[in-house]
Formats: sequence, C-alpha cells, structure tokens
Amino acid sequence: MQKIAIASDHGGFELKEDIKLFLKEIGYEPVDFGTENSNSVDYPDFGAKVAETVARSEIPKGILICGTGIGMSIVVNRFPGVRGALCNDVYSARMSREHNDSNVLILGGRVVGKGLAREMVKTWITTKFEGGRHQKRLDKIKELEAKIRKGEI
Repeated sequence: MQKIAIASDHGGFELKEDIKLFLKEIGYEPVDFGTENSNSVDYPDFGAKVAETVARSEIPKGILICGTGIGMSIVVNRFPGVRGALCNDVYSARMSREHNDSNVLILGGRVVGKGLAREMVKTWITTKFEGGRHQKRLDKIKELEAKIRKGEI
C-alpha cells in the first residue's frame, strides 16, 4: 500500500480526517503528521513535517490542509525538491501533476467541501507527470534551488 503524508492545522482538521478515510478507501496508507484535533495550532509546524518527509523522499507525496491553504503553500515551497500546489478545483489538481509534477497537494479546509476535495485528491493521485517540455522547466527550478543554497541568489 502506497503511503501519503498528510497533515493539517486546526482550520483543516475536519477535512484532513475525511481525506484520511478516503485515502484508505481507495487503497492508500495515510501517514498522519497531525494535528490531532481542532484546537488552534501553528500551521508551519505541521507543514514543515510533511515537507521534510517529502524532501527527503521518505514518502513521495503529501497532502496539507489549512484554512485557506495559503499558509501551508508558503511553508512547503521553501523546501528544496518540494513542489506544493494549492488547488481549489479538479482541473488545477490535474494540471499540477501533469505540468508541474507537484508532490504536495494543498487544500483549503474552509474553501473546498469534502466531496470536491475527495475528487481533487483522487485526480491528483492518479494523474501522471507528462515530462517533455515540462521537465525542462522543473530542471530550471532545481537550478534556482541550487543557486539559493549556495548563496548566489
């Protein structure tokens, strides 16, 4: 069973719990990095846990949920090799995989409903990266990451 890292803050907790059930229903193993309830927490703590796991290739993909998804997006995209995509519709979820090879799907728990979120997750998980001209663009992102790590930017 393929593992998928998942986490949320308090604003995404309810949707995270639903997505965990859905992942199990479709044959995936969600690895939950928190939060454990709807009490107020700081989203960077949970976004970083998933981003570190994906960046180290310990688990290939992750799903993050906060109130709008914006905070989690800012956090995860600071990690080299992590391509987090904030999506609010199925088309964006599909394109984030096909063209950007996103490895973290980010959802807004106060923005998308459970039914739509499930459809987006299924689309995102099953969509393959097209490669080709899109790989050239990802290679440029890797070059930028390397320059940033070296302090050239």
